[in-house]
Amino acid sequence: MDLPVLFNDPPASPSGGCAANSCGSSDDQLGHLPEAIRDKVFNHPCYSEDAHHYFARMHVAVAPACNIQCHYCNRKYDCANESRPGVVSEVLSPEQAVKKVKAVAAAIPQMSVLGIAGPGDPLANPQRTFDTFRMLSEQTPDIKLCVSTNGLSLPESVEELSKHNIDHVTITINCVDPEVGAKIYPWIFWQNRRIRGIEAARILIEQQQRGLEMLVERGILVKVNSVLIPGVNDEHLKEVSRIVKEKGAFLHNVMPLIAEAEHGTFYGLTGQREPSHAELQALQDACAGDMNMMRHCRQCRADAVGLLGEDRGAEFTLDKIDAMEIDYAAAMETRARVHADIAEELAQRRQHGPAPVPILQASGPTALMAVATKGGGLVNEHFGHAREFLIYEASPAGVRFIGHRRVETPYCEGDSSCGEGESALAKIIDALEGCRAVLCAKVGYEPWSALENAGIQPNGEHALEPIEEAVLALYQELLEAGKLTDDVAQQRQSA
Repeated sequence: MDLPVLFNDPPASPSGGCAANSCGSSDDQLGHLPEAIRDKVFNHPCYSEDAHHYFARMHVAVAPACNIQCHYCNRKYDCANESRPGVVSEVLSPEQAVKKVKAVAAAIPQMSVLGIAGPGDPLANPQRTFDTFRMLSEQTPDIKLCVSTNGLSLPESVEELSKHNIDHVTITINCVDPEVGAKIYPWIFWQNRRIRGIEAARILIEQQQRGLEMLVERGILVKVNSVLIPGVNDEHLKEVSRIVKEKGAFLHNVMPLIAEAEHGTFYGLTGQREPSHAELQALQDACAGDMNMMRHCRQCRADAVGLLGEDRGAEFTLDKIDAMEIDYAAAMETRARVHADIAEELAQRRQHGPAPVPILQASGPTALMAVATKGGGLVNEHFGHAREFLIYEASPAGVRFIGHRRVETPYCEGDSSCGEGESALAKIIDALEGCRAVLCAKVGYEPWSALENAGIQPNGEHALEPIEEAVLALYQELLEAGKLTDDVAQQRQSA
């Protein structure tokens, strides 16, 4: 009997979003959408797992007010060291936002998407939000425009959204049951009064669902964000995923709760625990049967700039922008060339797919592997410089992207003379819990030994290779060497 070959599912065509087994944007899964909508996905880093390796995004913080209160949210200002939704360093006027967008677009030509996501709710600040979109539509027509909302004011804003060429909207929907919602939202501000409890949750849910339906009717692509809160909505999110898919949402992004006490949120101060990596993956997998799942979300700041996983916002503060000389017409030409080159590379990748890697056995263990990357879909980051690791799952059935894990301090930023390097390394190893190997461009002797002692095989031999091919090849090598067994993999994943 012929032995199986390890490879990804057939790649999507150039007009499809990302490759199959990633964020789920293959041709088959996009078949219910018009081709014009599919073409809007391929260079959107938040909607396509493939695109997020190549294209950058930015958020402008023009919407300070919010019309609901969430137990997991605490909007903060001038918090340069925090990376989570609702945090910004400076709130901008619409005019300042447009100026900043032009500066970023000129300096980062692969930037393809501009989103308004806070720090409050964009649709609770309609004039500031739509003034910004109106000017950007006129002055930066090559940039996609997006908005993220809690949905309370969405139905009344749909017509205005459709006027500004906004074809991507994200709605945060954490529940479809008011009793669950009452545990997440203490109040909403609705029709000039504050409403609390189950009634508040019921109104919010009704508005979210109505807004979702209205967007889909107009051909606007909808992504649904949900925050996984253990013991509150963890099991309920399966029903959320089923319902939003039935109503036409394109993508579901289940994100882990961030509840560190120092952030000052209700959940953080009351000891609500965050989900584990295993819990998040299990729920994403459970929802995947009903919905295309987004697994590459970074839960960005409301003023984030750059590729997903990096934040270059500090380079584009208002005082620095004022000192820049920007020729936006020339920048547009450069951007067009860069985007065309990236589109061609993505099309080639989807056409050919990763090189097949023969497997010596018809069945085998499933193993998680971490990858250090700067972007471009390559293994190209030094272990000691990595601020996050992408996580892939490999098995004889193929390879799929699982998510990412952020590290608090890169190993090479620690001071080994005072023990900070060892402390940083220990935290990185904790972050890689469950992984059988880590692929990177280079790795030093000391972290190599520590990783091996933790049961994580370091590997620098696949540097500069495409990530999926490198993961598959390393999986094959570990199988041949007898370093992958069901017992080892299962023990690591269940730890």
